[in-house]
Amino acid sequence: MVKRNYIFDTIRQVFKTYGYLPIETPSMENLETLMGKYGEEGDKLIFKVLNSGDYLDSVKDKDTKAMSSKELTKFISEKALRYDLTVPFARYVVQHQNDITFPFKRYQIQPVWRADRPQKGRYREFYQCDADVIGSNSLLNEVELIQMIDEVFTKLGVPVIVKINNRKILQGIAEVIGAPDRMIDIAVAIDKLDKIGDVGVRKELMDKKFSENQIDQLHVLITTKVDIETLKGSIFYAQSKEFQMGVAEAEDVINKSISLSNGVNTKIEFDISLARGLNYYTGTIIEVQVDRSKCKSEFTSSICGGGRYDDLTGVFGKVQGFEKLSGVGISFGADRIYDVMEELNKFPIGVTNTTKVLFMNFGDEYISTYLKEAGLLRNAGISVEVYPDKIKPERFDKDRRKQFEYAESKNIPFVIILGLNEINEYKTENIFNVKRTNGGVSKVLGKDLINHIRV
Repeated sequence: MVKRNYIFDTIRQVFKTYGYLPIETPSMENLETLMGKYGEEGDKLIFKVLNSGDYLDSVKDKDTKAMSSKELTKFISEKALRYDLTVPFARYVVQHQNDITFPFKRYQIQPVWRADRPQKGRYREFYQCDADVIGSNSLLNEVELIQMIDEVFTKLGVPVIVKINNRKILQGIAEVIGAPDRMIDIAVAIDKLDKIGDVGVRKELMDKKFSENQIDQLHVLITTKVDIETLKGSIFYAQSKEFQMGVAEAEDVINKSISLSNGVNTKIEFDISLARGLNYYTGTIIEVQVDRSKCKSEFTSSICGGGRYDDLTGVFGKVQGFEKLSGVGISFGADRIYDVMEELNKFPIGVTNTTKVLFMNFGDEYISTYLKEAGLLRNAGISVEVYPDKIKPERFDKDRRKQFEYAESKNIPFVIILGLNEINEYKTENIFNVKRTNGGVSKVLGKDLINHIRV
């Protein structure tokens, strides 16, 4: 938890410096709030919660054997654990529209749940750290989010690549190949390219009844490294205005991000095979992966992602003053980031040092001194422990060693020794005997003690 909190605190501080405000939403949402927002496969991963009481009571008069599991679920479950933080946020915005100022910038750090098969990088319960701005169409919001990604991973010491695409490009491709209403099917299949490979994607598209010609046209694009300029010369660009808009937006976001006056350390690249499987994305899509060219990492999953969604709030109601309420956001996967940082040994030395000073306990006659001095250090913002069990004279060496071992095992850097031989120096000259757990003992004047510990 100490290491996880280091990640949370780093991300939270970046969110705050960009003016994002914190909110929280309930762990449970109405099932109808969540269903249909994540695609068919996403809907299967939602944890449904059985109705209270006799949940089978509502289906007693029905032929349950003739029902599919989806049909049966409507009768026995009305609630579910949240799948992500974005859909509950959209519901929150509509519900509290009279209490917030648009554009509304919020961050949220809470757990989400997915009924997935647990494996490295995939969990049934995990934390997301989201930042969204809603009520603005400006692409400067995307640029700002990329700045935030850069700052977070620079502070955490994890080299990453930010991949950019645009759902309008995918929609334009769907139009040109003659499947304008099937962009989601294309996006879901392409999104699996890293997992099932080119052959697997081709098979999935065939199973979804795409023609050989359509698959061949898609295949050329998603398996070839194409840049923005190449797309401008393509048949898709010539035949689809939606494709042209997507290319223009992607180019604008990438160019502005790269040319920021304060610079961006992170590698940014266009990737036409990036799809993001969630149904609600409509514009820019972003995915962040570990830059394996800069570190020896075996981690291939994304550790941050997001994108723009237009009118996700519309399914929950109208927001006054807006025809369509556009939003854009990113989500840091804290648990995946933790795994990467452990793998790369990127947690700072001493990050788990929750206690800075330990007062050894030499007996009841010294307790008032320990508590007084510990209180002064705590008032100065230094974390302090007083060892609770005293050293017994008949076990002096053993008990003394036990207290030192306690400090070492907890990585407490300073141990203050005020026993029979040291208490006189403390009382007459206000001198403390301070031992570093990885070094020797220093005699420190009381007026210099706080600085000595902080340095």
